[in-house]
Amino acid sequence: MSRFIFFYLFLLLSLSEARLLTLDECIDKSLKNHPDIKKASLEILRSTEATKEAKSAYLPQINATAQYAPVNTFVLPQNGTFNTLEDTFWQTSASLNQKIYDFGKTASIIEAYEKAAQKDAFNLEDAKALLIYKVKSYYNLALLQQHTLKSRQMDLQTKEELYKQALAFVKEGVKTEADSASFESSYYIALEELENTKAEFQKAFSSLLLYMGEKVQDGAVAELSDTEQNILSRDETLDQAISQNLSLKALESEVRSMELSYEASKSAHYGSLDAYAAYSYQNSLNEYDTTQAGITLTIPLYTGGALSAKSEQSRIIKESAKSSYDAKKLALEEQTQNLLLDLKKYEAAAKSKKATINASLVAKNIVDARYKEGLATYIEVLDANTKYLNAKMSLEFNDFNIQDTRNQLDYIQGRSE
Repeated sequence: MSRFIFFYLFLLLSLSEARLLTLDECIDKSLKNHPDIKKASLEILRSTEATKEAKSAYLPQINATAQYAPVNTFVLPQNGTFNTLEDTFWQTSASLNQKIYDFGKTASIIEAYEKAAQKDAFNLEDAKALLIYKVKSYYNLALLQQHTLKSRQMDLQTKEELYKQALAFVKEGVKTEADSASFESSYYIALEELENTKAEFQKAFSSLLLYMGEKVQDGAVAELSDTEQNILSRDETLDQAISQNLSLKALESEVRSMELSYEASKSAHYGSLDAYAAYSYQNSLNEYDTTQAGITLTIPLYTGGALSAKSEQSRIIKESAKSSYDAKKLALEEQTQNLLLDLKKYEAAAKSKKATINASLVAKNIVDARYKEGLATYIEVLDANTKYLNAKMSLEFNDFNIQDTRNQLDYIQGRSE
């Protein structure tokens, strides 16, 4: 069995000498390489270009055309008959159109696109904050499994020592083979748990590397320094979650964008006033040019219900966006309250779990001593060791829950540091 101990000692030493990740490195590289961030950034570029397209409606629209026909047949009436004549034909023209007034339709469309761009900006910040939370979660999970790995390795050593001790007692006739067989079984169970913990650590560590855009390899995570986190009161936290949540801000911008789109669709019923100018030059049978300039008023009198239907669609989309905002706000309030309750529960549990560790350690030492004197059974020894191990890992898992809950609250409140 010593070879197994040597193997896992070598494993832990290898982990400490392999790639050592820090939380800041994981966050920085994930923000730089994760596709969710790249996708959200591209959405901002797209919405920026869409806004430019909408603003172009205020600028003059200039077009030029040219037409040439090497052979063109002309029909000429003469003395009650029609004669034909073939000649070349070519024409050039240029036109200019300038929007003067459209009852606020273009202004509403531009502002709607600007609000959509603002929504995409909030979505980018939300994607970053969510990614940071996920990285922190995987990092803390890897750190938890790293601590558990050490506890499992120590437990394996303890089980080996107890097994060797039981074998010696059996040879002396002090204990029975049931003792040695039970300790041997507990040793292999501890070995299995160690292997399971190693796999769980590697899962969390691999997830971190994948988020960072790097190849999966062995390594470890650096310990985190203890930092005090300022937890606001329940009401303050709820207010912060509603006012600063990035996802909710994005939905708020979307609602405003949909309201402006609805206003634009209603303005379309009134038409528009435009200025125009055109010049044309033609050379065929005769050579001449024409010039036009003026204003046009276009009012849609009847469109088969198309404008009304489009306006109604915009109204429905606007109401749907408002409902999405209200649903998100309600879900945030519920999630925040539940997280605050969980945090209070975990912090209270930490005190009892620390006391349990101290008590189980004292009991373990007493039972170990009594077993050597023949005053306790192997069942009591294994039970005491298991209780102490479970108490240690329970506190570590509780600490993980506390930190993860605080990180969730930070994300909900729009904090990404």
